[in-house]
Amino acid sequence: MSVTQTKAESKAAAKCWSCHAPVDGQHFCPACGKVQPLAADTDHFAFLGLPKKVTLDPASLEEQFHKLSWKLHPDNFVRSSEYERDLSLERSSQLNDAYRTLREPVARIEYLLLHLGLRKEGTKKQQAPPELLEEVFELNESLDELREARAGGGDLSSLRERLGAAQKHFQQKLAELDGELAAVGREWDAALDANADESKRAALLARMNEILNRRSYIRNLVASVANELAEV
Repeated sequence: MSVTQTKAESKAAAKCWSCHAPVDGQHFCPACGKVQPLAADTDHFAFLGLPKKVTLDPASLEEQFHKLSWKLHPDNFVRSSEYERDLSLERSSQLNDAYRTLREPVARIEYLLLHLGLRKEGTKKQQAPPELLEEVFELNESLDELREARAGGGDLSSLRERLGAAQKHFQQKLAELDGELAAVGREWDAALDANADESKRAALLARMNEILNRRSYIRNLVASVANELAEV
């Protein structure tokens, strides 16, 4: 019996692979207690029994993680069949992935948008946010000057000071974007609670996606400055 084959059958029938009782995506069969295969479309929120919300209580998330971690631990299945041990390992692996992703607020939003098809794996070439074009141009000029001065043995002190100030400035921009992202996230959560119409939810998701794009660009700028300063 293969995990893949049984997973497909379980998804189609929503029944336990062992006793054929209804399971409906549960970790264990309520009738016989056997660990169940993962459905192909099980997302991290559903895996942990959580709503697809941006704001999650860290203590509750950690508590759920530890509870499932104990139940799904492979040590509990040492006397079980090889198939059940494989299922335990599979679910334990997804549990760890889900917890690592959902415990970080930004990663949680990125995953939500990815799961809903609004973001893609990998990154495409990013463009500077329009409101920052002038500042980014000046920063890139300063970085070029720093590289030239470093290569030619010139005075780096003023350039270091200028880039350090730019780094702090863009770090502040990141903090502002994180606050903006959290605010839109709260709107998303409220829309879910109110069962808002699809157009409103789609608009909120699009706003979060746009903020994430800006955040990603600025985060890369900050990292570039830090790397260059580390070379000095």
